[in-house]
Amino acid sequence: GFWLRICDDPEIQKDLSEGTKDNVYVSNTTQSRQLTVQMMQNPQILAALQERLDGLNGSPSGYMESLPKVVKRRVNALKNLQVKCAHIEAKFYEEVHELERKYAALYQPLFDKRSDIVKAAYEPTDEECEWKADEEEELTDEMKEKAKLEEEKKDEEKEDPKGIPEFWLTVFKNVDLLSDMLQEHDEPILKHLQDIKVKFSDPGQPMSFTLEFHFEPNDFFTNTVLTKTYKMRSEPDENDPFSFDGPEIMSCTGCTIDWTKGKNVTLKTIKKKQKHKGRGTVRTVTKTVPNDSFFNFFTPPEVPENGELDEDAEAVLAADFEIGHFIRERIVPRAVLYFTGEAIEDDDDDEGEEEADEENDPDYDPKVRSPLLIHTHTQNPH
Repeated sequence: GFWLRICDDPEIQKDLSEGTKDNVYVSNTTQSRQLTVQMMQNPQILAALQERLDGLNGSPSGYMESLPKVVKRRVNALKNLQVKCAHIEAKFYEEVHELERKYAALYQPLFDKRSDIVKAAYEPTDEECEWKADEEEELTDEMKEKAKLEEEKKDEEKEDPKGIPEFWLTVFKNVDLLSDMLQEHDEPILKHLQDIKVKFSDPGQPMSFTLEFHFEPNDFFTNTVLTKTYKMRSEPDENDPFSFDGPEIMSCTGCTIDWTKGKNVTLKTIKKKQKHKGRGTVRTVTKTVPNDSFFNFFTPPEVPENGELDEDAEAVLAADFEIGHFIRERIVPRAVLYFTGEAIEDDDDDEGEEEADEENDPDYDPKVRSPLLIHTHTQNPH
């Protein structure tokens, strides 16, 4: 509608007719495309367009300003109804959270068994290990026999591995979002990671979830569990109720890691030469500074009371919220598929389909997201 009103402008129509009177268009679509190209190339048309845009007084559409006062009153009534809809939608998401909590309890025994297999606390039966491959993956009897002999030979050459070694480390390395956080010095520690669990807040409590990282005894720290808690809000903002589009992560808190002396990978020691101002002598000073590490994930920036964050802290928190949500929604429920790489292929396929949809859909709006996506928010709710 806006585009048609712009093109109906007498000045723009005049410029368009001068540039197009010798052409005949076979369809409205073709005409629109050619008009667009001409407008982008004609400075007179662009100037007329800018003048028309300047006349909209900064509003999304000048149409609202032109409405009679009595109609504007009725539109305000509709907006008040919309606010009430947003509050009902918030209740919907609260019930979704309760459903997630309910079904998390049903999933947990399966996840516990997964953990037992990974850490060699349970050896699955032959029946549990039977897996029918896809047709294209099926092998001939001769190939199966050859593969079996090769596997037996490999098993003879090395000691029998326990469980599934480096399961979670492999998952992390397979996922770009997580592997970007990993440093080489983190890997020996993450080899001791045995399980990641999601715990939802209790009924009646403020909406939140906690990620629990369970480690076997190791030489790096004494903790057996590291935690990260994300607090959420599922209610419209009084100052901007129409922005509500599902629960938002509002803040997160980590935990204290009890590092063994000399094993803290989040810090590094550097030596710096320092010159004495008076005597001119030079001495070497040892200084401890922060070091890049996955384990910085457990010490996120704190949101101050006024909710104001500098740009760097806001960027760190936004990335943190995205990672926490991804671990909860994708990694924990489908860990084995990220270990094998199958889930990564699915994610790539989904991204390809989304990009194709964006290219093919002229009305695609990148701001419109799945209603069940947890949105990140770096402002203090108060």
